[in-house]
Amino acid sequence: MPFDAAPVETPVDLDGFLASVEKRAFRMAELALGHREDALDAVQEAMIKLVGYRARPPAEWTPLFWSILRRQITDRHRRNTVRRRVFAVLGRDDEDGPDPLETLPDPGRDPAARQEDAAAWSALGAAVRRLPRRQREAYLLRELQGLGVAETAQAMGCSEGSVKTHLSRAMAALRTQLEDWR
Repeated sequence: MPFDAAPVETPVDLDGFLASVEKRAFRMAELALGHREDALDAVQEAMIKLVGYRARPPAEWTPLFWSILRRQITDRHRRNTVRRRVFAVLGRDDEDGPDPLETLPDPGRDPAARQEDAAAWSALGAAVRRLPRRQREAYLLRELQGLGVAETAQAMGCSEGSVKTHLSRAMAALRTQLEDWR
């Protein structure tokens, strides 16, 4: 499962910046939320909010965007928790079932390899979602998105030392949880 964690050059226009972070932001949100539609909504809302900051210098866009997305993910977690509680009280199931488009056959790679990749991705996503919030944020921003320590600290609103501590603890927990996938 290779991750595209190459450092992002600072584009001079907002459209270029948003295009450069779109896929990585979606992967991060999907891992954190575990639901494709919620991830798409969180990324879209984060991008819309960043447009309000277009007057800021381009060098500030990266940590600002990841900070906005982090808050969107946290808000979605809260909304989903409330929704599950409400539906549990009402005795209803909130699941709509699988997306019909996802059930169509894919003429691409070998089905066994795709299944193995999907299982590994699912295991990673579940393990990341089990991490405490700050560890999860540090892992997703540093490892998956490739942000530097300073940018991650700015996006998370904490010190660089805290980022290193959270990341170290997250990596140790993930190694333990994903031992079978080595």
